[in-house]
Amino acid sequence: MTTAPERPATAGRRTAPYLATGPDDLVRRFVREGDHVHAAATMSRPNALLNAVCRAFTGSHSLTVSTTAVHSSAHALALSGAVRKVITGFVGDTFPSPRPNRLYRELAEGRPFEVEMWSLLSYTQRLMAAALGQPFATTGSMLAETDLRNGKEGALHLVPHPEDPERSVTLLSPLRPRFTLFHGVVADRRGNVVACPPLGEGAWAAYAATEGVLASVEAIVDDEVIAAMPDRVVIPAARVLGLCETPLGAHPQSLRTGGLAGVDGYLDDYTFLTDIVAACKAPETAAAWYEKWVGGVESHADYLERLGEKRRAALVFPAPLGTPEKVQSPADGSGAPTEQEQLIVLGARAVADLVRERGYDTLLAGIGTSHMSAWLAARLLADDGIQVQVAAELGLQSMDPEPGDVFLFSQRHAERSRMLAGVAETLGGAVAANPRCLGVLSAAEIDPDANINTTLLPDGRWITGSGGANDIASSVDCVVIAVASARRYVPRLTHLTSPGLRVRDVVSQFGRFTRPGPGMPFALTTWLPPVPGRGRTEQDLPDGPEAAVLDLTGWTFPDGSTGVGRFLTGEKAVTTEELALLRTMDPEGCYR
Repeated sequence: MTTAPERPATAGRRTAPYLATGPDDLVRRFVREGDHVHAAATMSRPNALLNAVCRAFTGSHSLTVSTTAVHSSAHALALSGAVRKVITGFVGDTFPSPRPNRLYRELAEGRPFEVEMWSLLSYTQRLMAAALGQPFATTGSMLAETDLRNGKEGALHLVPHPEDPERSVTLLSPLRPRFTLFHGVVADRRGNVVACPPLGEGAWAAYAATEGVLASVEAIVDDEVIAAMPDRVVIPAARVLGLCETPLGAHPQSLRTGGLAGVDGYLDDYTFLTDIVAACKAPETAAAWYEKWVGGVESHADYLERLGEKRRAALVFPAPLGTPEKVQSPADGSGAPTEQEQLIVLGARAVADLVRERGYDTLLAGIGTSHMSAWLAARLLADDGIQVQVAAELGLQSMDPEPGDVFLFSQRHAERSRMLAGVAETLGGAVAANPRCLGVLSAAEIDPDANINTTLLPDGRWITGSGGANDIASSVDCVVIAVASARRYVPRLTHLTSPGLRVRDVVSQFGRFTRPGPGMPFALTTWLPPVPGRGRTEQDLPDGPEAAVLDLTGWTFPDGSTGVGRFLTGEKAVTTEELALLRTMDPEGCYR
């Protein structure tokens, strides 16, 4: 670890931020062992600055890092040994689909670092309380009723409602990092930082920091350029302690620029993200990846050199998606669907039926098979002349997903959305405050009361965490879409991450479980024979609905019931049209 010079004074009057030569210079000038550093989460996390943090504090096990999610290149935090504790809502992988990462198998035991888990909205609300100078935030997310309450005795408080003693209010202590790391589009030398939505937690983390912001931007421009777009300034100069010019400072994540100041945006580097997932499957390959891209890199300029000019140019956004033939040719809907495809189609049908029956106007799409079902449902409804808005938790609203790109948080979808905002506006305004929102979720484990686990497996291995799932399940009606197996549909949960009180339907690959109301038992109400999948052949498949419930779930039902509803109806087979539309959305077969 490199010894840093004495920390510069941050109190008193400042006329301009420190202009650093790069992320490493900026981090070493301000950050010290034991500090709490926050990585601000738009869809463009300050990855170059995080890499610099890892290099500066390798092996110190001293820092507290808060960030909404630890995935992709943020795995360097675990591999560097720089971090003692992480405060977050998700630890795992998100591309090409959400999944656990081997680095965190022992996370529940405090390895490779101690972790404090929150839901995405409650996490953001804690930052907002700090930014507004408030002693507490309130939340409607049901943290206290789930295992997310564990270990938060000093930060989460359940108190009587002042207007109704029979009810309670959940208070959250503010989240106050010492420094906030932020990556923006451009800034002037005074420190005014411009960023483009979707903004995730937005500027709240900048105001929450007790010392201020260490910012990287694609380019530092003349004052007059920023003065011409005051509506685009997200972080004011008064909050910025230090600043550096850092092209591709969010890589391997993406950055939307809107073409401001002539700066090109760029896409997520899917190849790089896939390589990280593959590397983390074994300690030796993970260490080699870290040495190549973080530990053995002298500077961000060296990092860009290793990426190469051709690779950097290929990421410039907007850019075509794949070959023209792949994009323009309709997908083939012939042949049998896979188990995963049948699940997604049945999920989409269930979502579409609920929109028709109950008039939901918004679908909050959770990442995974759930967002594929939400997207497909919106397309099917549109064909019937019914418009429903699709939203994603980081701030995408009224989405029109780009066919062929299955990543929920792609900038391609941002460009096709009719509103771009942040976590508070989306999980708060479009979801928690909207009785006409329907949440579409996935689950690693789900019990007969529809409580959801996305945190810990029975053997203690880590899954991923809540993300925004607890916030969604706490506040609006939900549909859960999950492949049925005895290990997923369980009689009791290992860890209760999200409450099931408002889950209306649970969709499996062979039909839909519904219930008349909260607290009442589920029953299978639609049936479509399952197709081979997950190692099962035609001969292994159950021969009827009762056998499917018995063989493919671990659920038990009241009074010895078989779990099959009295008025079971048959689902029609997946149509060629449904399959073609799904495969147009997913030509690479990521969800096949």
